[in-house]
Parts: sequence; C-alpha cells; structure tokens
Amino acid sequence: MRKLLNTLYVTTPEAYLSKDGTNVVVSDQGKTLFRIPIQNIESICTFGYQGASPGLIRLCAESGVNLSFFSPQGHFIARIQGPVSGNILLRHTQYKLFENVDFATHLASIIVSGKIYNSRVTLRRFVRDYPERAGVEDAEIISEKLKRYYRLARRAIPMNELRGIEGYAANAYFDVFPKLIFNNHPHFKFTKRTRRPPTDPINAMLSFGYSLLAADCTSALEGVGLDPSLGVLHAMRPGRHSLALDLMEEFRSYIVDRFVISLINTRQITASDFLIHTDSDLETSLSVMLTDNGRKKFLSAWQNKKKTEIIHPFLSEKVPIGLLPHCQALLLSRYLRGDIDDYPVFLSK
Repeated sequence: MRKLLNTLYVTTPEAYLSKDGTNVVVSDQGKTLFRIPIQNIESICTFGYQGASPGLIRLCAESGVNLSFFSPQGHFIARIQGPVSGNILLRHTQYKLFENVDFATHLASIIVSGKIYNSRVTLRRFVRDYPERAGVEDAEIISEKLKRYYRLARRAIPMNELRGIEGYAANAYFDVFPKLIFNNHPHFKFTKRTRRPPTDPINAMLSFGYSLLAADCTSALEGVGLDPSLGVLHAMRPGRHSLALDLMEEFRSYIVDRFVISLINTRQITASDFLIHTDSDLETSLSVMLTDNGRKKFLSAWQNKKKTEIIHPFLSEKVPIGLLPHCQALLLSRYLRGDIDDYPVFLSK
C-alpha cells in the first residue's frame, strides 16, 4: 500500500519557492522561512503569486512531487507535471472504453449513485446522532428523497437524465445542509451553494476543500497511469481534469462537507477567519475568502484529517483518508483492465 506523505502548504502571500540541493526552500524577500527534504513530501500547494524557481520545478518533476499553484482565495491556477507516467496501454484502454456510450453511462451511474449514497449517509448520521435537534424531520424527508434519486441513478438511463438526477439530488442535499450547522453566528448562515465566487464563509470553505480534493484526485489518477482529463460524467473541456472531477464526486460529502461542518460546529474556524467583500451600495456580500490565518487553520486541520485511518469497505484494509483517492484510482484502473467485474465506488458509513 502506498505510504501517505505530507503535503507542503505554503500560505505566506509573498513566499518564493526554490531548491538547495534536494531541499525545498520557502523564503520571503531573501529570508528563509522553512526548508524540507523533497523525499519527505508528496506534493506542494502554494497560495501566492511569487512562484517557484526553475530548479525547484525540475526537482519536483524528477522526484514525482506535484507542484500546484492556487490564488490566495484558493482558486486553482496551474499544476506543474513532469513526464507522463503510466502504461500507455492503460490510457489507450481508457480512451477506447470511454468512447463507448453504454460503458461511459454505466460508470457515470456508479459515480452519481455513490455521491448520492454518501450525501444521504451524512444526513442519516445527523438524524441518528442528534434526534432532538431542530431540522431532524427535514433531514429525514430529504434523506428519503435522496434514496429515490439513488435508485434512479443506478438504472441504465441516458447521460443527460443522469446528470439531471445528480443536480436534483445536490440541490435537495444543500437545501437541508444548514440544519447540520450548530454554530448560530450570523456569519455562518447558509442559504444555497454558490461557487464563483463563494458569497458566504461556508461556501468559501467548501470551494477551498473541493479544490484541494480535486488536486489530490488528479495526482491519484496520474499515479496509476490514467489520463485525468478524460472523464465520463463531466464533459471533456480544454484545461479541465474531467476524470478527476468524476472521481472526487464520491468523496465530496464524506471528506469535505463533514470536515467543513466539524470546523464550524467545534469553532475551530470563527467569523474573524474570513474577509468579506461587500457592495457598499447594496450592502450585500460579493465574495468571501479565508484570511491568511484562517487558511492556515483550515490546512492544518485538513492535514490531520487526511491522516485519520478507516477500514476501506472494498479492500478491507486500514488506510488513511488521504489515500482514498489513490485507492479508488487503483480500483478504477483495475476495472478498466478487466481485472474486476465492476467499479467498487467508495461508500461511507
């Protein structure tokens, strides 16, 4: 089993990345802030605009360390990738199978049903653990609705209908999402899912978490030799890692949503950890982002979250949560090769 190494998150806005031998060096205006041997990390995520030296880029490429650039708001900008790895025969199989409408629709139905299943589990856990809280009845109603959507998604239906079901299920899930938030601070009011840009702190954290998860899924797919750009559920588009977006669907609720809920309910993240840009005339929020300190809190907790071990439902092995994308990418590659009869989507408990 692959070993989970740390991800280096560089949150200092003016930080510049370079190399010293086989060490990654983080500096600010010539002053060294941090250094770490390249062999101790598996990826680097930097949130700023100063960039990295060509020497470090080469070191990362040669060492198989992913180097991803994000804006200070957490929006993905670019990713440095070394030579393409993996078996060309596997990628050829991927291209051939994904062009088959029946195969693509079947795999997409598994992905969508897995996403809906895991979203429903999140709601069922709330109902089970907090039976006396307000909102339990609403959660139960939506849970039953998600059960119906799950059954529909498992059927052999056209891709456009499948995408419609996924959208309906996501809307229903986020309609009841506010009931899971126990922190009554006005800043943590959630009305709907907003993306570009996020207009409240909860959406800001969800978007940030999804960006990190997407980067992990991209790395996992490349690690087993698959092309992250060609998916089945998400349409092919230049610059989009469609298969990585497909893969992350089964993890959205289990990894990111629960994590964000926990940060808020345990008050690890507070209202002071956000910057809110408003329209002075309308007095409404235009966009919300984590502060530097808030981002550090988020990433520190995220790193710890990834180290939490669970028993994988299909492999029956103890694995860190951070390796789940790698496990599922491996299982997907086995399915495409014909080593297993079907893709065992990750189903949470």
